[in-house]
Amino acid sequence: MLAAVYYGPEDLRVEERPRPKIGADEVLIKVLNANICGTDLRIYKGGHRHYPPGAVRVPGHEVVGEIAELGANVVGYQVGQRVFVAPNMGNGRNRATVSGNNNMDPEFQAIGINLDGAFAEYMRVPALAVQQGNLMPIQDGVDPAVAALIEPLACVLRGQNALNVRDGDVVVVMGAGPIGMLHVKLANLRGAVRVIVSEPAAGRREQALALGADCVVDPINEDLQAVVLAESDDRGADVIIVAAPSKAAQESALEIAAIGGRINLFGGLPKHDPFINFNANTVHYKELVVTGTTACSTYDCLRAADLVNSGRMDLAPLVTSRFPLREAKAAFAAAADGTNMRVSLEP
Repeated sequence: MLAAVYYGPEDLRVEERPRPKIGADEVLIKVLNANICGTDLRIYKGGHRHYPPGAVRVPGHEVVGEIAELGANVVGYQVGQRVFVAPNMGNGRNRATVSGNNNMDPEFQAIGINLDGAFAEYMRVPALAVQQGNLMPIQDGVDPAVAALIEPLACVLRGQNALNVRDGDVVVVMGAGPIGMLHVKLANLRGAVRVIVSEPAAGRREQALALGADCVVDPINEDLQAVVLAESDDRGADVIIVAAPSKAAQESALEIAAIGGRINLFGGLPKHDPFINFNANTVHYKELVVTGTTACSTYDCLRAADLVNSGRMDLAPLVTSRFPLREAKAAFAAAADGTNMRVSLEP
């Protein structure tokens, strides 16, 4: 089979590999679509801790495929069935996994992270993933490239659940990349009365308006706080989601929040520079709630899969380019060019 294999920083090789063999408790997936996300770009650049020097692995964790082969002990699925594969697995014993937060398990395994992933014609789904419910059926009428967005949507859902985003909220999303746009779409679905996007790149701001934002702001050349006050009857934002790895954005979130506002630091900062100036008195006197969320659990993916299968969210505009697997390097360049939302590989 054909696979795009990581050999080191910016060394991604499209090559022939043996088709994976599966055990009695495993499943083989024929990959239909595997999307390239920010984590994959970080892997490609050599900046991911699970891809240390010497690692040779197939990345890719946003994946939809058809079941090509079932292990002898696997029940409840059929060959030819279309499925999304949630990437994260816990060891089954740790408290995090028992509580439903397998993404927080210190001994987690993840497809495309510390296991071979989806940038290939076929992908092995390990027994632990089959046992923990990571295979989720996808309706035949759903574009598999769109269905592969279930994983980032699950991360977004986790973030907004932590904030209890609800009807009547004024929501500010900082960052207009693919994750920011998923936050915009989900906030609209949940009944936000105003969704404001803060984004320095003009092209991204235009995309944000087209994808459902009510108002966009250039935080470099405009007064973000003044715009938020004008858009919220002078109360500030009920919800602020910092969907960009920006210290300035995280710091300004406290200032634009309404009394009782809820903030999610969704985008992590660089590990070499993770500290911000945090005005604790602002949190104290406004009674703010400041949260952080990371990745997604299998249950988050199940909820996101239900949303995508329902057709309630139109995510098709987020898939902006598609490439055959043979052109994986060109696909990665397109994913990093700052104009595309999601680039999808189609083996």
